[in-house]
Amino acid sequence: MVRLLFAALSEADISKSSQADGRRSNGLTYKDAGVDIDAGNALVEAIKPLAKSTGRSGADSALGGFGGLFDLKATGYKDPVLVAGNDGVGTKLLVAIEAERHDTVGIDLVAMCVNDLVVQGAEPLFFLDYFATGKLSIEAATSVISGIAAGCREAGCALIGGETAEMPGLYGENEYDLAGFSVGAVERDEILPRNIVIGDIVLGLPSSGFHSNGYSLVRKVVEGTGLKYDDPAPFDSSKSLGEALLTPTRIYIKPCLALVKADLAHGFAHITGGGLLENIPRVLPKGLAVDLNADALPLPPIMTWLGEAGGMSAVEMARTFNCGIGMTVIVSAENEQAAMNVLSENGEQPRRLGTISEQGDGESVRISQLTESWGLA
Repeated sequence: MVRLLFAALSEADISKSSQADGRRSNGLTYKDAGVDIDAGNALVEAIKPLAKSTGRSGADSALGGFGGLFDLKATGYKDPVLVAGNDGVGTKLLVAIEAERHDTVGIDLVAMCVNDLVVQGAEPLFFLDYFATGKLSIEAATSVISGIAAGCREAGCALIGGETAEMPGLYGENEYDLAGFSVGAVERDEILPRNIVIGDIVLGLPSSGFHSNGYSLVRKVVEGTGLKYDDPAPFDSSKSLGEALLTPTRIYIKPCLALVKADLAHGFAHITGGGLLENIPRVLPKGLAVDLNADALPLPPIMTWLGEAGGMSAVEMARTFNCGIGMTVIVSAENEQAAMNVLSENGEQPRRLGTISEQGDGESVRISQLTESWGLA
């Protein structure tokens, strides 16, 4: 974004230079090839206030250099370990492009990166983005980056740089893709997961919808129904289908860090691609499993509709989508109520999902009465 760049010559400058060298003044320009340097420079100016709005301790340098600077010492960490992550938004972007709504996918981009950092107990410090398109629309790009800035403000991290690439031929004129990169820090003795044992309690923090996973399947189901993204949502007539599907991914940084600082968290699992069945085991010690109660996992209306419209099984839903839970929290039984209180004080509505148990010969995630509870095959 910054677009870590350079002061580009104007076309008039290029023309004068060409004439001075005795070369043809009517030769091809970069713009003739589909890349508009002036538009890129205009975007840099448009987004400078957005980046500035994400400032925090450690991030004081202005945009426009070749790299983003961050002063780790200024954050006050005593024995920090850096944690880095990157991610994208996936085919949810195709919904945004078709629905012509670009203001929320930037939040998704930040959320998918920083939620992975906090699983390690890390505070997100800074963020960089990569925006690639076939033809740069300053309006659409600014809308996307305004969402990135909003996500950074919510996560408490600084947007210190990025890159814009205009690549005609690789992307269609109205197409774009996003990638995000974030770095956080955690004190060495607070790295998660740790101390997870049999009898620990698993809490769930609600999602806002599909977040940014499973959209290839979502789009296939929507295509099969014949619905358009500007049609009323079948499960909520107060909004369009596109608006509902573009609800941004929740950012769980503040409540999760509050648990870390209170020394109440044994572990977190960010429920992304792979759903409940694939993500929770990633933080469990070998030989342990989790027993979840399906009654604590009511499917949100948007997911019930999708499951029924696509004829999906309950197991397929659980291994593809977050099923209404965007982050799971593992705490000791004795600290369950204290953790509930901290989460509630930080705006969450936690629910008890189950317990940590011995795996034995069974699955790593066992959900009782799943099919009956969700009413799917």
